[in-house]
Amino acid sequence: NPEAPRKRDYGGSTGSKASGSRFALGRVIAGDSRCPPAPLSRRGYSRDAEGSWFRSLFVHKVDPRKDAHSNLLSKKETSNLYKIQFHNVKPECLEAYNKLTEEVLPKLHSDPGYPCDLVGNWNTWYGEQDQAVHLWRFSGGYPALMDCMSKLRQNKEYLDFRKERSRMLLSRRNQLLLEFSFWNEPQPRQGPNIYELRTYKLKPGTMIEWGNNWARAIKYRQENQEAVGGFFSQIGELYVVHHLWAYRDLQSREETRNAAWRKRGWDENVYYTVQSLSGPWNHG
Repeated sequence: NPEAPRKRDYGGSTGSKASGSRFALGRVIAGDSRCPPAPLSRRGYSRDAEGSWFRSLFVHKVDPRKDAHSNLLSKKETSNLYKIQFHNVKPECLEAYNKLTEEVLPKLHSDPGYPCDLVGNWNTWYGEQDQAVHLWRFSGGYPALMDCMSKLRQNKEYLDFRKERSRMLLSRRNQLLLEFSFWNEPQPRQGPNIYELRTYKLKPGTMIEWGNNWARAIKYRQENQEAVGGFFSQIGELYVVHHLWAYRDLQSREETRNAAWRKRGWDENVYYTVQSLSGPWNHG
């Protein structure tokens, strides 16, 4: 298995350029998405969406020529758009960076005037070091994103925050993501947990096959409610998939993954989806 980073959160997620896995120890905003931030504690994100895996049993093959892949793979009942941010922080600034984000970002989450929720906020544990990852949800899709960006340009506190933050960063990048229709929507969960973000770069044209296989395979990974969310890139680096998992600890992660391999059908999913991977990072 590739290395994994650790993230810390107000809500829940993370990712990387090459296909790989990441871990997160984080804080989460629990309960109502507009409630105040939870106290400093290691908490996770995601609740099993009842029936989501059951619907996946009836996935049928689709003709990718008749519609955009994003329309075929994403949830129809919601118009959620996600943004994932990767910030590489100067090592000596990481503590100050975390303190600064803790002061500012939860305010945006809890302000009803901003159509965005801070789903997750982490620091890497294994993998790329001194990295912060943030996952935002915009309820209302692109109009909500543009509305939020317009308001932030008029928010002096946020502009001051960005100016101070820029002194602490080495680089940053982001992606806009859509949810796979067969995955759970990230929801508050009891902790403490660690989070793993497994990121895969696919061969162009294989997203439909990937989605069809994982729609059937996700049922093998629901017993411990470890499946937090599944996303694919829409703007930014394309043909990228992020799977977000939560575990109590590293031992629980190992036991849960080993249990999946003992289930008939899981190995077939890994075999078929690995054919969709691009680059030297192919893994199951």
